[in-house]
Amino acid sequence: MESARIQITGIVQGVGFRPYVYGLASRHSLKGFCLNDSEGVVIEVRGGSIGPFIEDLGKSPPPLARIDSIKVERLEDGAEYDDFTIRESMAMPGKSVLVSPDMAVCPDCLKEMLDPADRRHLYPFINCTNCGPRYSIVLDIPYDRPKTTMSGFTMCPDCDREYRDPGDRRFHAQPNACPECGPSAWFHGDEGARNYAAIEEAGKLLKEGAVVAVKGLGGFHLACDAMNSAAVSMLRERKRRSGKPFALMVPDIRAARLICEISPEEEEALLDRTRPVVLLEKKARSGIGGTVAPGNSRFGVMLPYTPLHHLLFRASGLNALVMTSGNLSEEPIVISNREAIEKLSKLADGFLLHDRDIYMRVDDSITRVQSGRKAMLRRARGFAPGPIDMGAECEEVFAAGALLKNTFCLTKGRSAILSQHVGDLENLESLEFYRETLRNLKNTFKAEPSIVAHDLHPDYLSTRFALEYAKEHGIPDGRVIAVQHHHAHVASAMAEHGLSGPVIGVAFDGAGLGADGNVWGGEFLIATRKDFKRGAHLRYMRLPGGDASAKEPWRMALSCLIDSCGSIDALKGFAERIGARAAIVTEMTRKGVNSPLTSSMGRLFDAAASIAGVRDEITFEAEAAIEFESIAERVEKGYAFEIERGSALVIDTRPLIRGLVKDANSGIPKGRMAGKFHAAIAEMVLRVSEMLRDESGTKDIVMSGGVFQNGLLLELAEEKLRASGFRTYRQERVPANDGGISLGQAAVAIEKTRGG
Repeated sequence: MESARIQITGIVQGVGFRPYVYGLASRHSLKGFCLNDSEGVVIEVRGGSIGPFIEDLGKSPPPLARIDSIKVERLEDGAEYDDFTIRESMAMPGKSVLVSPDMAVCPDCLKEMLDPADRRHLYPFINCTNCGPRYSIVLDIPYDRPKTTMSGFTMCPDCDREYRDPGDRRFHAQPNACPECGPSAWFHGDEGARNYAAIEEAGKLLKEGAVVAVKGLGGFHLACDAMNSAAVSMLRERKRRSGKPFALMVPDIRAARLICEISPEEEEALLDRTRPVVLLEKKARSGIGGTVAPGNSRFGVMLPYTPLHHLLFRASGLNALVMTSGNLSEEPIVISNREAIEKLSKLADGFLLHDRDIYMRVDDSITRVQSGRKAMLRRARGFAPGPIDMGAECEEVFAAGALLKNTFCLTKGRSAILSQHVGDLENLESLEFYRETLRNLKNTFKAEPSIVAHDLHPDYLSTRFALEYAKEHGIPDGRVIAVQHHHAHVASAMAEHGLSGPVIGVAFDGAGLGADGNVWGGEFLIATRKDFKRGAHLRYMRLPGGDASAKEPWRMALSCLIDSCGSIDALKGFAERIGARAAIVTEMTRKGVNSPLTSSMGRLFDAAASIAGVRDEITFEAEAAIEFESIAERVEKGYAFEIERGSALVIDTRPLIRGLVKDANSGIPKGRMAGKFHAAIAEMVLRVSEMLRDESGTKDIVMSGGVFQNGLLLELAEEKLRASGFRTYRQERVPANDGGISLGQAAVAIEKTRGG
């Protein structure tokens, strides 16, 4: 007889892995046990031949599982067993296990929910081992019901029987429940109506044009009928959201096709079990009001991902709902019933609540398809805290992330664990969400970082927090690493793709403190994970008013006009359009007062959009650039630019600005100007990269930074680079924007402290 002890790591808890092992052991006539511990799943087996069992372990694991390693120890004196059993979980101090993200309700559960003969008919909290809440309800590991927010619900005999039956789909499904013993939903003010009856009340209000706060998987949404323009406008006014697009939820893929053009890759993204928001091209006659996503050629669309969402469409009969985050402007998403009623009462006309507590607040993830591949714009529900493999065992790092679109990163073993999207760290509520999530993830993954990484900018709230954290935890100065913003962008993409470098890293974004003290953002770096050399950048220009320029593109347009043409009068009507402010800011720019130098590509996009007459002021980040991309035509030849040689190549954009001004004065259509601008930037990426390839010898090129969320620019640049023989890499699983910065910070810090 043979015996073996097997340790499996990865996402193997709460995903039906132990029942899977039980079934395999039965088929191979093996005896022994399996259990969850604080590292993963432990199996001990004894039988005539265990080799085939070990081979089969990795072949067809449950849908939500991910095996990272299988370690086998042969036992000479294995214990005797009467059968194969699943034992109680075992906690081990200091050990950690990967936790599954929350997943959309599966087809099997949906079928049961809609079956009048099923005991869970129309039950909004149906789930099984293949779907439902995970990360949002986990209090601690090992992942067992007592360590989730389901601990207060005692399973009825029927649910308990399913939970203990190895042949059942709900065997050890920790959130298992039914109407008799599980969570329930109600409508605030009418607590007597429960579950579907409460959902019907919410559906009735939505049909009448009201706004309803809906408690979901990772927080509240504010919902209204997307085809009722008055309701959408009312929600926009109440939420003070200005022109920022609202996300849409539609009942199925058929409904999505009625409002958007959908490629096969986009359909795959929509139907993925993570159910992200996917940016899709609008149809001309969608029936969706113009106030949902004004000035944008795309809608952000998602399919229902909880049973409650499916039932809400059934009850309301509506074909599209606005589903925007339930929060006050710039604050974290609301997760508790009490907090929702306190904070959202002025925004919502009614509240659809439930009593399954949310422990980890998690917003919706956002993706788009670029050049046929998915790209992550916001990484949260369905993806966090899924790990990124760092390629080797590494020390434990806390990387604090950026100021805007913040995530932080913890490393453990080979894994980099990014937090869900935290948002902009600009108020106390966001900082408390950040602290809360860090506490939770450190506890879940048993992480005690010995290295801290942060942005180079000393005034970022994330930087200040990182420095305080290092001081509080006694981390010496030599293990507190400041990482230049654009190096972190490039290193993030390198870590995602397992690259060590050197690479040509193209980092285009709005702003990041440079090594010379200026505001960078149009950078070409020759980079490894550890170090970088600045190979090229946009010619410095003044940034009038500093951060104010990001909200008022006309300021950067004014700076470019002065720099390139000598006077703002070079652009007809510009001074009149801007008014009295123009003279004041002109003087400020010429004297360099509160006008730091910048090489920002993001601000160049803003300037171009303003000069072309698209948008002078914005109501949300990158609004001008998004609109500029939306109207851009495909053209063969872009505006001219020049490249000056020096210690680093300097890209002179003055010819580009003069060409744009000439076209604007001549009345050239805005879409054509936008097309010529995009073509020029893509050609710029190619020509500079070719020059740096000649210098460095590398053909690997990495593109990162928020500007590369521009699908047109990315597609044009990739086409040109590949035709020239480059191997191109861009971010797919981690955002190219500042939401991916923390991964890059961690990668740089690991290399800088390796062996030290």
